[in-house]
Amino acid sequence: MALTNIKETKKNSMTVGFLFDVNKQRLKLESVNGDVGFDREITDKNIHRPGLALAGYVELFTYDRVQIFGNTEIRYLNHLTFAERMNAFKTIFRFDLPCIFVTGENKLDEELVAIATEHHVSVILTPLETTKFVYFISDFLDDHFAPQTVLHGSFVDVDGIGVLITGRSGIGKSEIALDLVERGHRLVADDVVMVTRKGEGILMGAGSDVVKHYMEIRGLGLIDVRSIFGIRSIRFQKRVEIIVELQEWRNDIEYTRTGLDHENISILGVSLPHIKLPIVPGKNITVIVEVIAMDYQLKHYGYDSAKEFAKRLDAAIAEKSKGKRVINYFDHDFE
Repeated sequence: MALTNIKETKKNSMTVGFLFDVNKQRLKLESVNGDVGFDREITDKNIHRPGLALAGYVELFTYDRVQIFGNTEIRYLNHLTFAERMNAFKTIFRFDLPCIFVTGENKLDEELVAIATEHHVSVILTPLETTKFVYFISDFLDDHFAPQTVLHGSFVDVDGIGVLITGRSGIGKSEIALDLVERGHRLVADDVVMVTRKGEGILMGAGSDVVKHYMEIRGLGLIDVRSIFGIRSIRFQKRVEIIVELQEWRNDIEYTRTGLDHENISILGVSLPHIKLPIVPGKNITVIVEVIAMDYQLKHYGYDSAKEFAKRLDAAIAEKSKGKRVINYFDHDFE
């Protein structure tokens, strides 16, 4: 498969009920007013703390986000008289809120909870302190709303480097991935790879829920890599770091021979090294993929083999131009 026309997809919303159910155990959530408002939609990955809105300034109130009530908001409400507290709380309910989370040991007055219930808005408690809760819930929302695409290929963790092997159907992607697994590397996904942009400049790859760690080997059929090679042969997700595209050898194409002019490819706005690897009978692609991963690690730590060779070649040419011998002495060979 040539990596062209990559289609980006985004999830537009989730229900409050879905958010509650998925995170109930992990974030120790408790709904104060039952399943009221669980059918409301969350459409923004960001969260909001409505301190200014409670004080009456609503010009910049991003009401369509998940609302977080921490120490600041609760203490502000508690320092008001009961009547002022009710009016402040009613101010934010002039807007269509998705839900309210109350963090730490904080509580809302029953009268305030009744206002939320009247407006069909969930009030959910968590014992986590605000900073920790915001970190976890923001990470969850960011994952859910992150741009995503589907790529066809074999995705393998090769010595800690996420290598996505692509190419036309039947070119041998799965067979190379299987060979890598047999050599001790770890399969992330085969055939269908779900790629998600997480944060800036990071792509995470995983398999689909249906396929997971099954592989289709032509002439053999479906195999379960986890059952055959064991739990250490798989990963559920991995950062995508290199794209290796397998191509049949063509005499009319000039392939790179120095490594100084490798191309990059953009996937979901993230630039990745894109190595076009020509294949011919007898060529050991598995070993080459391992070397690609190790060479990537070297570059990560500041050593680029191609650039170092170019420097040596330039230095040798410079010495030769001065009339000096490049090699001045040969050791005796006593072997």
